Amino acid sequence: MSRGLHLAAYLLAFDTRSQSLQDRARAGFLLRAAALAELAHRGAVAEDGAGRVRVVSADPTGDGVLDTLLAELGGRERTWKAWIRRGREDMLEAVEERLAVLGVVTMADRDPHGPVAPHRTVAMEDPREALDLQARVAALVRGGEPVAGAPFADAALAALAAHGHLRLVLSRRDRGDHAARITALTERLADEAAPGLARAVAGLNLTMVAAQGGMGGG
Repeated sequence: MSRGLHLAAYLLAFDTRSQSLQDRARAGFLLRAAALAELAHRGAVAEDGAGRVRVVSADPTGDGVLDTLLAELGGRERTWKAWIRRGREDMLEAVEERLAVLGVVTMADRDPHGPVAPHRTVAMEDPREALDLQARVAALVRGGEPVAGAPFADAALAALAAHGHLRLVLSRRDRGDHAARITALTERLADEAAPGLARAVAGLNLTMVAAQGGMGGG
């Protein structure tokens, strides 16, 4: 995985046929969880004895999205779940802008004379990276190779896709048929000094429903 988890999670949630995210509100939660997992994997954050996120290293990461999140995390101690729920739309826009700079997506300019839009329109001219990632993550969940041998990034993305109910990647039946494997993939997150993050990801859909007042997603 050459891209950070937060960037890859966006591609995972992007429907290349409709040229839009499967669910923008849902994607916000996924990106926040993915960015936290990326920072934990880099050793920049860990978990204290009370299950709250603590900054281990505030050194710049070279990624503006992650650096902004690191600054947030250093300002106050909260649980993984609490941080997943905060600042979702801001992170979504920041990730989109980063992907636009990298040439992965294009973003339409805002019309100063048009109606106020909640966000800018995003397009992906070359869908291959997103489609390949979605297929690889789905194959990891459905496959039979040892979970321990999977790259951490792929395991984390598989957990996010499953618990975030990304129908683009995994159907309801997939989630039921491969529940034990999904649990094992989710537990890989706990290996990064973040057992509470694994639990927060496992409860991601319930967190989404509670925060959004009953949002769907099957």
